[in-house]
Amino acid sequence: MKQTSLEDADEEHLVRRTARGDRAAFEELYRRTSPWLAVRLRRRCADEQIVAEVMQETFLAVWRAAGSFAGAATGGSAVGWLWTIAARRLVDAFRRRAHHAQPPPEVVLDVAPVAAAEDELLSATIGDEVGVALRDLAPELRAVLQAMVLDGLSVRETAVLLGLPEGTVKTRARRARIAMREALS
Repeated sequence: MKQTSLEDADEEHLVRRTARGDRAAFEELYRRTSPWLAVRLRRRCADEQIVAEVMQETFLAVWRAAGSFAGAATGGSAVGWLWTIAARRLVDAFRRRAHHAQPPPEVVLDVAPVAAAEDELLSATIGDEVGVALRDLAPELRAVLQAMVLDGLSVRETAVLLGLPEGTVKTRARRARIAMREALS
């Protein structure tokens, strides 16, 4: 296949070609997704060394496990699959750091005043009322909802990711649900 056909291929097709050992498809997937992935990881971790490590581990995992991607057949997307791998690698990196008795990295909740891509997508997908209610949540509540709902992390994984006790994550998740319920009633 020509390079132009790779440029026209969607991410799911690139993952499937990567599973067959197509290095050019993998390189195109990396070119498209690595900038977005790095920004998203930096929003959750201020330590550039950890972000770089997680990026490397994520794309290594993608290269090795591309054949396990189920794709649209299970309602998933290639970008979502890639983010799931990265989020779990980030949690693992935080666990390793905690295991070595270093303080957890600083979590950056609002790096830029610009709305995150997932916030814009949520607003467009689920309507203005819910989008406004999400934006009006306190940043610490929104971060917990984002990790648990958007990223699909468990309470334990969210606690590690945000550097919080599990009880605090549960409390913030409950407060966020109550605030959302009140905002939408």
